[in-house]
Amino acid sequence: MNRSPHGTSLGLAGESLAQLEFPAIVKTLAGRTQTPYGRQRALDLRPLWDHQEILEALQEAEESRSLLENEGPLPVGNGIDLKEHLAELHIDGLLLEPEFLREVRFAIEAAAACRTRLLASETTPRLTELTQQLTPLPDLAQEIRRCIGPRDEILDNASFELGDLRRQLQRERGRVKNQLERLLGSDDLQGVFQETLITDRNGRYVVPVRADHSGRVKGFVHDVSASGQTLFLEPAAVLEGNNRISTLEREIVREIERILSRLTAEVRNNRQTLTVNQEVLAHLDLRQAIARFSRDTLARVPELVTEPLLELRAACHPLLILAVNESNGEPRAVIPCDLLLNSEQSALIISGPNTGGKTVALKTAGLLTLMLRAGLPIPCAAGSRIYPFAPVLADIGDEQSIEQSLSTFSGHLVRLKTILERASHGALVLLDELGTGTDPNEGAALALAALDLLRQAGARILATTHLHIIKGYAQLERGVENAAVEFDAENLQPTYRLQYGIPGASHAFTIAERLGLPDQLLQKASHYLGHDQLSGQEIIERLQSLRIALEEELSVAGSLRQEAERERERSRQLREDLNGRRDAILAETRLQGSRLLADAEAKLRALFSEIKPERLKSSERARLTGKVRGLRKDLPRNASNDPGDMPQQVEVNERLFVPALGIDAVVVKCDARQVELDMGGKRIRQPLKSLRQYHPRRFAAQKVQPPRIRDRVERQAFRPRLVLVGKRVDEAQQLLERFLDEAMLHNQQQIEVVHGSGQGILRRAVRELLANRREVTSFHAADITQGGDNITLVEMRH
Repeated sequence: MNRSPHGTSLGLAGESLAQLEFPAIVKTLAGRTQTPYGRQRALDLRPLWDHQEILEALQEAEESRSLLENEGPLPVGNGIDLKEHLAELHIDGLLLEPEFLREVRFAIEAAAACRTRLLASETTPRLTELTQQLTPLPDLAQEIRRCIGPRDEILDNASFELGDLRRQLQRERGRVKNQLERLLGSDDLQGVFQETLITDRNGRYVVPVRADHSGRVKGFVHDVSASGQTLFLEPAAVLEGNNRISTLEREIVREIERILSRLTAEVRNNRQTLTVNQEVLAHLDLRQAIARFSRDTLARVPELVTEPLLELRAACHPLLILAVNESNGEPRAVIPCDLLLNSEQSALIISGPNTGGKTVALKTAGLLTLMLRAGLPIPCAAGSRIYPFAPVLADIGDEQSIEQSLSTFSGHLVRLKTILERASHGALVLLDELGTGTDPNEGAALALAALDLLRQAGARILATTHLHIIKGYAQLERGVENAAVEFDAENLQPTYRLQYGIPGASHAFTIAERLGLPDQLLQKASHYLGHDQLSGQEIIERLQSLRIALEEELSVAGSLRQEAERERERSRQLREDLNGRRDAILAETRLQGSRLLADAEAKLRALFSEIKPERLKSSERARLTGKVRGLRKDLPRNASNDPGDMPQQVEVNERLFVPALGIDAVVVKCDARQVELDMGGKRIRQPLKSLRQYHPRRFAAQKVQPPRIRDRVERQAFRPRLVLVGKRVDEAQQLLERFLDEAMLHNQQQIEVVHGSGQGILRRAVRELLANRREVTSFHAADITQGGDNITLVEMRH
């Protein structure tokens, strides 16, 4: 819970935080909290210093997002801040008001609900460890619930004495009213009363008597009407009853004070626990707000490295993403940008036209670094890496000050002086429009000297410039790299992408020409610019054009290479299929040939048995039989290598060679001595010594078993809770309809649908669908401790 100091004590000047729009991120987070103490925690958020604390905060952020998307928001409640009232409990005689006591009960219930929820989770170790600090106070919550009603009233069962006194009071009031009603209806007193009405004055029951008949009723006058025509009189007959009522009311007040004193003492005894609970709930509320922010900006946690480098792929400015999401018109999509500064580079000089987004790239790099150090995921692509630079020092925008007699250039110099004093190893320095605001040569010289000093101090620098001297410095100096903001000169539109390795052109003449400035003006401007500078700009623009063309060609070449690899893979598969078919045909041919030869041998033996021995010599018989058997050598052979040695161990579905038949067969069963083989649908048994095994071993393709139709429905375990958070409306409706059908199939009487809050679109869609389903008898929002309007409880027909 405790964090390191922040602000200027870390070298993070408040001006830099403001320039990089970190306060806007904080304000956005505060708007996503549920409690006032969570909101204050968000407003107090600052970047952290300790590397381990940053890692823990990011882990908590990831766990919170996973919890939000899979199980819905945590029930942190939405009660008031208790700390101010708890701090006053040291005052003797202080009684807590019933409405505050009820807020104490809500806070206890929220803490208990969060603790139960997180202790049951197996995917939130950091948050679960934090939840260990929550202390349930079930006895105190139960006592407050027993004594304080939903309208902050003290209930009769708060104590036996209070209930008895109130019953006595009710009976006494009834007796007095009955006496007064009989008096008002008395025939002897007709015309005495202004109206037949019993009213109250100073806590005593009175009747309105006409002033001109006041002597007909004995009693005490408590009030007179504005006209003086009506006296509000307490008849003597009810004097004793009114006295008893006043006495009972005083006793009830004393009993209520005693009850509040008892409850106040209980709260005072648990003041420290309640304070710690609220701190933990504030922390959880902030983490939930960060989870909502991460979901809305498609943020992730990049890899944190220990060496100073910046490698953010497809990075986006989060405020631009939120502006696009909240736009009512046709918003322009946020174009991601690669921000790269490896460990061997100390500075990146970004140049290009004024409309090219140089400052946006600078602010994005600085803001994402600050966010990450504050424990916030950032919008970037997978595989991004970053070092948690500290401090982050920025000079962005116009620092002109009339009150301090500072020009724009002087303002930049004052900021640069502060940056040079604070920059150190591991610092990130962001300098916008480096060297501008004065004579270009002198400004460039000062800028280059500042770059040298900052690099010597070990800082990493991102700077923007229009000056060719600084661009040349980046091109020639080791450890400094140029980056150009890509610009579409034909359409006068920036692409917001960075091209690394070359400087960017300002495109001032191109933009001026496209905007229709006179040719005479452009010609004179070219004359004043000078041939060398104009040629230099043309060379830079030409380099950019060649770079763009080269990237396009590389993209085309990459596509062609991928297509060639796909074609090669298809060719390989085709060859394998053809080889497999060839082997199958040869095997079938050998099998058929072996069968024909076997038949021929059988027929030959039958003929030999019919011929008398003296008519055919045994040598002739052997010669003919050998010729028939020799035909096996002429059968086609498999293209694959001949099998090797006798198998020592075989497996079911392995393909073996049967030398006696000259064909392959598939193992069906096997034991220590014999193997049962499948040979084209026929089963044979062979000893291991009569078989040969392939090297490498071969196996037959598995046969796909046809699906079996079962005569009964097998139901899986059904969980009566559906989480739709983050789903589109059409997808959520399909999931909900399927969920309702399964609930009916499992005879569920009540189910939960978690849809979150957001803008309420998904909640309305869910409830509209539920209203039109016949199997749904009723539905309503969950209790505030169970998620409130983020969850809809559904009662099913059964």
